[in-house]
Amino acid sequence: MPNVCGFGQDARCEQWPPMRREPMSEENEPARVALVTGATSGIGRACALRLSIEGFTVVVGGRNESRAAALVNEITATGGIASTALGDVSDPTYGASAVTKAVTDHGRLDVLVNAAGVITRADAEGTTDAEWRRVMSTNVDGVFWTSRASVPALRAAGGGVIVNISSTCGLVGNAGLVAYCASKGAVSNMTRAMALDHAAEGIRINAICPGAVDTDMLYSERSDSLEEVQAINLPDIPEGRLPTGEEIAHVVSFLADDRSRHLNGANISVDGGYTAQ
Repeated sequence: MPNVCGFGQDARCEQWPPMRREPMSEENEPARVALVTGATSGIGRACALRLSIEGFTVVVGGRNESRAAALVNEITATGGIASTALGDVSDPTYGASAVTKAVTDHGRLDVLVNAAGVITRADAEGTTDAEWRRVMSTNVDGVFWTSRASVPALRAAGGGVIVNISSTCGLVGNAGLVAYCASKGAVSNMTRAMALDHAAEGIRINAICPGAVDTDMLYSERSDSLEEVQAINLPDIPEGRLPTGEEIAHVVSFLADDRSRHLNGANISVDGGYTAQ
């Protein structure tokens, strides 16, 4: 097998392709546990399904009880393990209660995916105080409160991973999305700061920055048809298409895996080349 370190043969270097991870079971190691907020729709739902496929026990976080139950049933029907942690991340008590429920139900927490998010489409003059607070309380406060609550549990598990779903709007500006851009900019820099705070504890914290993704959020609060949405977004994407939530979830699963253990404090653009321009 070829050595890919660039420094010749070294026992410390991993060989490529990497060995396939054995399925987690009682015979080798306990299943790792992932809490996914915003898991009842869009990117969050795709992340919950992907992590289940990868062998994680999944705690489905979300506000919609029926959709959360349906997702749990979908996961368990294929042999996975899942439970719910219902509530709203904009509630200051939710993060702690969700983490506590994950640990109570499954004994540990290894991964947190902060996927809950909302958007409002307006410039500064058109953004009301109520809309500003709605976006900030979900996109920023919710990420902070849930991440803060997860740190002791991740530490107790011997280390772990937080993956924040930020946005290209956290890296560059976007007209007509002032509150959303501000919130995602905060998430991207919170990711960097927390990564520095907790690296020595074996807790890795990264963010994924998708561009426009073909999920319900892309079409929320707008009357445009699918064709109109594509006409607005596709010219700015060099790849010329909208990704699915499942494609974003594959990157999340990579960050949650030990194979990415030297990735920390990164904001990874998954945008078809949008921010490379």
